[in-house]
Amino acid sequence: MENIRVLVVDDHALFREGLAALFSSTEGIELVAESAGGEEAVAQADILLPDVILMDINMPGLDGVAATRKILRAHPTIGVIMVTMLEDDASVFAAMRAGARGYVLKGAQHEELLQTIRAVAGGQALFGPAIAARMMNFFQDIHDNPSPAIPQDAFPELTAREREVLALIAQGANNSQIAEQLVISDKTVRNHITSVFSKLQVADRAQAIIKARDAGLGKHG
Repeated sequence: MENIRVLVVDDHALFREGLAALFSSTEGIELVAESAGGEEAVAQADILLPDVILMDINMPGLDGVAATRKILRAHPTIGVIMVTMLEDDASVFAAMRAGARGYVLKGAQHEELLQTIRAVAGGQALFGPAIAARMMNFFQDIHDNPSPAIPQDAFPELTAREREVLALIAQGANNSQIAEQLVISDKTVRNHITSVFSKLQVADRAQAIIKARDAGLGKHG
């Protein structure tokens, strides 16, 4: 059998070096290149066409989710595995929506990482039992508590998740209620709100609510 050709994308050199050492001692897996950022990863994927990409989510510049979308638009057969310190639901589902076929935490055992690489290279998706449980809870919550309707043309500068957060703010939800509704952590909610305020150039919730309601968000229908 041919080796599984892997591209590692992470802005931490020590982490890349650790994976390089692991793969050098693992039969059947070949490290074809390393990248420190999303833009470089997109270029390398075009040239090298690896079987699997290990992609960090949080990187300066083009992040892992955006890089994954770009790569898979051009090369849908490449298997992308997100490797990250983050375990919040927003990260998991952002990765899945981008087309990732695996999700591994940086603290995972080497055998779990290698098993995921082999599974994804074989055409499978492998998110692990913890992620599967999150998916069940997420979709059950969506069924029980559908999110407010969001006008599709409102605030194109915001991500889909940021618009969901803004719509809930406009309905008067506090951070804990938003976290429960969207199945994400309070910290993730705060990060989204900071980003929303910055993009909309508003100073507080009151100003955000006015802008949102003017655009049709937050109205119960």
